[in-house]
Amino acid sequence: MKNNQKLTWNQSREIRQGKGSRSMKIRVTVWNEYVHEREYEGIRKNYPEGIHGCIKKFLEKNADIEVRTATLDMPNQGITEELLSNTDVLIWWSHARQDEITDENVELIKKHVHAGMGFIGLHSAHFSKIMKALLGTTMTLSWRHGDSEKLWCIAPWHPIAEGVPECIEIPEEEMYGEPFDIPKPDDIIFLGWFKGGCTFRSGCTFTRGLGKMFYFQPGHEEAPVYEQAEIQKIITNAVRWAKPQKRLKQAPDNIAL
Repeated sequence: MKNNQKLTWNQSREIRQGKGSRSMKIRVTVWNEYVHEREYEGIRKNYPEGIHGCIKKFLEKNADIEVRTATLDMPNQGITEELLSNTDVLIWWSHARQDEITDENVELIKKHVHAGMGFIGLHSAHFSKIMKALLGTTMTLSWRHGDSEKLWCIAPWHPIAEGVPECIEIPEEEMYGEPFDIPKPDDIIFLGWFKGGCTFRSGCTFTRGLGKMFYFQPGHEEAPVYEQAEIQKIITNAVRWAKPQKRLKQAPDNIAL
């Protein structure tokens, strides 16, 4: 390949130095409502480029990851067939406008997860239409503002926990507490303990079709949680874990033999 030759998003490759082989970069799309950052000065101060911009910035420091962003105010809510077809892992942050996502877009994302696309839901995305559609429960929980969290790693053997300390201190976080109405996770990797005494299954994995899913609770918009190195490490690990092992052009269907 010539030094000045540029690769498209769909053709992106990482050329490993000192080796003749090529490997696909993980194509990540970070979707964010991008509402709170525009409405509230305090939140904009935490994330001047938006939550999506913050996540993009730390993810793209990794040579094996390529990142684009999408937001609610974009045409078709930032969700298209072309985008998802060229996305290996979709990261989703939503809160204020959960119900505005169209049913058509929910079905489109669901189809791609079933076909192998990875999905990472962050914080209040637990109550998003797409997570409810994929997991099939109410996704309800208890909550309280103005708390702090000790995030305990209870599955240190899991790839998402690689290089993560046993306990992460989050000085300011919105409390999410049990009961959390989710289906039985494949694995519970992180358990949150809050100063008010509540606990929460803060990091859980699921499999839907061929797609791997990770729900991660930390990330309240009123505190710069995504600036913490340990939180960034977890999300980066999750991207690598959730990348497709097999990707179909269509969601699985019955096969006539």
